[in-house]
Amino acid sequence: MKIKKFLIHFVITFALTLVFAAIVSYLWNLIVHGQSTVDWETSFRLAIILGIALPVHRVMTSKEK
Repeated sequence: MKIKKFLIHFVITFALTLVFAAIVSYLWNLIVHGQSTVDWETSFRLAIILGIALPVHRVMTSKEK
């Protein structure tokens, strides 16, 4: 996989994960704690991890085929 394709997949995965993690964090805090806050640290951390792991996994599985 070329680096340009890898970066595109990273950015897409990062953005989607960040948005969904922020929404889930917001809803969790609103329902359980009664506060309307977003845990940005955890959302950002999860987005970076999945942004790297999922494109790497895609590269590994495509080379096996």
